[in-house]
Amino acid sequence: MRLTSKRLIQVICVACGLAFSGQVLSAMDCEALKNKIEQKMQSKGVKSTETKLKIVDIKTSAEGKVVGTCQGKTKKIVYTK
Repeated sequence: MRLTSKRLIQVICVACGLAFSGQVLSAMDCEALKNKIEQKMQSKGVKSTETKLKIVDIKTSAEGKVVGTCQGKTKKIVYTK
C-alpha cells in the first residue's frame, strides 16, 4: 500500500489531534472540572454537604483523595469527607 501525500497529511493530522486531546483535558479550567466532578457525585447520590472538593497546588500536600488535575497538571482537586 502506497501512501499519497494527501493521505500522509491526513494521518499526521489525526496523530497530532490525538496527542493534543490529552493535553487539552489536563489543561482544563479547575473550577469547570471541580463543578463537573461535583455534578457526577450528586448524580450518584452524594450530598454536597457531606463532602468537600478543594483545588490546591500540585506540590501541596493535602489530606484526602486526588480526584483530578487541571491547569496543565499544575493544580489538583482533592476530595475529603
